[in-house]
Formats: sequence, C-alpha cells, structure tokens
Amino acid sequence: MSNQNNKQYDIGLVWFRRDLRVDDNAALYHALKRCKQVYAAFVFDKAILDKLPAQDRRVEFIRETIVELSANLNMLAQHGEVDHEKSGVLLVCHAHANQEIPRLAHSLGAQAVFCNHDYEPLAIARDGTVLGKLANLGIAFHTYKDHVIFERTELLTQQSRPYGVFTPYKNAWLKKLSESTDRYYLKPYPVKKYANALAKVASNTPSPWQVQIPELTDIGFERTNLKQLKIPIGANGAKSLFEDFFERIDHYHQTRDFPGTKGPSYLSVHLRFGTISIRHLASVAYQLSLQGNVGASTWLGELIWRDFYAQILFNCPHVATHSFKPAYDAIQWEQGAIATRLFKTWCDGQTGYPIVDAAMMQIKTTGYMHNRLRMVVASFLVKDLGVDWRWGEQYFAQHLNDYDLSSNNGGWQWASSSGCDAQPYFRIFNPTTQSEKFDADGKFIRRYLPQLAKLSNKTIHQPWLANPLELEAAQIVLGQDYPLPMVEHAQAREKTMARYAVVKST
Repeated sequence: MSNQNNKQYDIGLVWFRRDLRVDDNAALYHALKRCKQVYAAFVFDKAILDKLPAQDRRVEFIRETIVELSANLNMLAQHGEVDHEKSGVLLVCHAHANQEIPRLAHSLGAQAVFCNHDYEPLAIARDGTVLGKLANLGIAFHTYKDHVIFERTELLTQQSRPYGVFTPYKNAWLKKLSESTDRYYLKPYPVKKYANALAKVASNTPSPWQVQIPELTDIGFERTNLKQLKIPIGANGAKSLFEDFFERIDHYHQTRDFPGTKGPSYLSVHLRFGTISIRHLASVAYQLSLQGNVGASTWLGELIWRDFYAQILFNCPHVATHSFKPAYDAIQWEQGAIATRLFKTWCDGQTGYPIVDAAMMQIKTTGYMHNRLRMVVASFLVKDLGVDWRWGEQYFAQHLNDYDLSSNNGGWQWASSSGCDAQPYFRIFNPTTQSEKFDADGKFIRRYLPQLAKLSNKTIHQPWLANPLELEAAQIVLGQDYPLPMVEHAQAREKTMARYAVVKST
C-alpha cells in the first residue's frame, strides 16, 4: 500500500493511447504513485478515426481491447475482487482528444495529466496542443517512455548525432543496456503496488464521457473479419501469443523468413497498441541471448530495429514525407495514368508473379503480411514497376493491422534504398528467386492463390513457364485464370538502374 500523505497531487488523470494494458505501464505507474486519486481515460479520437474507412480491423481491435482494459482496470481497483456495482474506472468518449482531455482534467479537478510518449509528428503536434491547453488551466502534463527501450536522443554517436546506421546503433544499444545497473532499462513498473489510488467513477458521467464502451456502430464503424481471423485481442491475447512464441523462439533464426512456416511471434499488432510491454519482451530475449540462444538473439535484433526506426522518425521527421537521403528525392518515378495502372495492378495482386500476388492477397484479406514478403512486394513495386515508394507506404498504412509509421516508413525506405542503412540501390530482389528460396514447396502461394494449387512445386513460382499440358491439367488459362507477368524482371532491372543513376554518387 502506498502512503497517501506523501503524494504530490490530490487528483490525476492517466490518458491511455498506444499503451492499452495495465501491467508495466509507465504512465499508469507514475500517476498512481504521485496522485492520491487517479482517473483513467481513453478517447476514440475523431482526428484519427474520421480518416478511416467504415470497416477497419484496427478500430475493431482497439474497441475490443478497450473492453478488456476497462475490465482489467476494474479488477485492479478492486484488488482482484469482482464488483457488480454500476461503476467503473475507465472513462471513454468519441471526440477530439486535444479538446476533451483538457476539459475532462479540468472537470475532475485534476492537477496533472499522465500519458506515454508518441513519436509520430501528428501525435507530437496533438500533445503540444494539449500541453498548451492544460498549462492555461494550471494543470501539469507528464509524459513517459513506454513504447521503446531507448528513445529520442538517449543513444547518440561520438559526434553527438543520431545513428543512421543500424549495426553501430545496435552495438550502442546493447552496450548501454549491459552497463546499466541491474538492467534498469528493462525493469517493469510495479503498477499493482499503488493500485489503491485508482478512482471509480459513476455511470452517469456527463457527456461525452461514459464508462460503457461504445459499440463500433456508435463511433461510425462496422464489424470486419477480425473474429473470423481469430486474432488474439488485448493483453490476454498478447500473453498467449508470447507464451506460444516462447516455445518456438530457439528456432526463430531458422524459421523467420519462410511465410508458409509458423516462424514469427505475431506480436507486432500488440506492440503497436501496447497490449504487451516491450520491456518484458526485450528482457526475456536479452536473458536468453546471454545464454547463447541464437533464435532469441536474432529476435532481440528485430526489437532493436524497432527502436532504431523510432529514433530516426523522432530525430529526422522529414522522413515522414521525404527520403532520408535527400538525393533520392531526385528520382523520376512513373507518373500519371501509367503509374496509377501499375499501382492498381500491384494492389490487386495481379502482377503475374505468384509470391507477390499471394502476399498482396494476404494483406488484403487479413491485414497482415509476413516480413520477408513486405520486402519482396516493396522491392517489386519500387524497382520492378518504378512506382514511388510513398504510394506503397500509404497502402500499407491503410491495410496493416500493425501499422506503425516509423517501422513502416523505415521498411519502405529500406526497400527503395532511400532510407538510413538501406540496401544498395543496385540490390533488386528477383521475385521468382525469392519465391523459390522462401516458399520452395509453394505452401504459402497455394494458401492465397488457390487457382494455382494444382501446379507443381517447380512451376508454381513461374506459371508462364509451365507447359500447356500442365496448365490444362491444372485448369489454368494464363491471362484469364491467372495473369501473365506484367513486366519482365531483367528488363525492369535495367530501367531501375537507369532511374537510380541520379543517386549513384550517394
């Protein structure tokens, strides 16, 4: 139990955003520790939601997660005891967060608002507005690191500059962690220790705030196929996924590149919305890596990439709209109707390259795409079709359940060679070679392109090379049941080399 007499504030408000969990939540911990009474709030922010289509898996994921978060907060407030009174801890509303959070804090008589950092430019601008409004009301605004292990300028080169190359960054990341006392940066926040500060609110909270979670239709959305996909929701879902992955982590380095194999952790959407603690994941991976576990060490590297891209976005915000390397903005991409046609064909999974088309069907039907395939389809759009990487980045932003601006932008700029520590411009993935190497038996292709299921393991990667008898036996008419290749890779590669000539000196 905490000592209420030593608290800094009488009343505080914790604002949940992309940290939708109770356990090991930095902002929630600090609010509970520093305030005698803590109210909790979540906003279905119209500034974000009004730009989305009526069916969006992410909104449904968030809504279902908020239901669980509300229940977990109630349990925390009741110290594990079930309470059937018509009251709860979490206040929710569907409005503009930059307007309603200051109003709510003021109406509650809060002296401080607590939340966790968000590194995206629009979020930083939103938080700046909230900070100003709270300051005018005499209310403090405290924010904390929770989404990454190291942020902003915590890791700098010897020249006091942000890292632009991953390997030195990774080495500095590991060094700082190893030198910290008692692995300070991975220690969890003991939220439950201060749970008695959580305040319950009446069910008749004034509009627009309420304690009952609105239905999707109440906020202008429709159900998707999220439940049919059986995507685990909330902190409990994240926990079950990590427990499953922990049994496979030893082999991660051997299985992660094969889309037809259960190799990844599938935790990316949970990291995106903070339903699991990055400190917990990194701690487990780090401890195993110290024991020589190659799979865990490889996965830890992926978590470090996530930190790397987050600090790039914060320190170099121009990457949100321009190339990290300015010289690459001089590249002349396809324009007009030609670019639109090429892009649509790619989006529709009609390129004639099965591994590309299967991946595009995966993202369209599930909101997920295997990481190896993200690189393959991005390389194809940019370097086989000559379409601006920003078009693909925006398509992913619209369709990925785990969309995160920093990682998505970093991945696309890596593929287009315009980003930090990106692949050289002359490295161009051959989609057929990638398909034969990482989906050798065609298992993934058959899952998303069932019309090709009867082709042999050899020809399924290049249907246009199948002999007429095999095509007939498989009941495939090329150009009708499945398209012919829209470009010839070798020729496209030559065009790309010419296109990138403007940046040869970089």
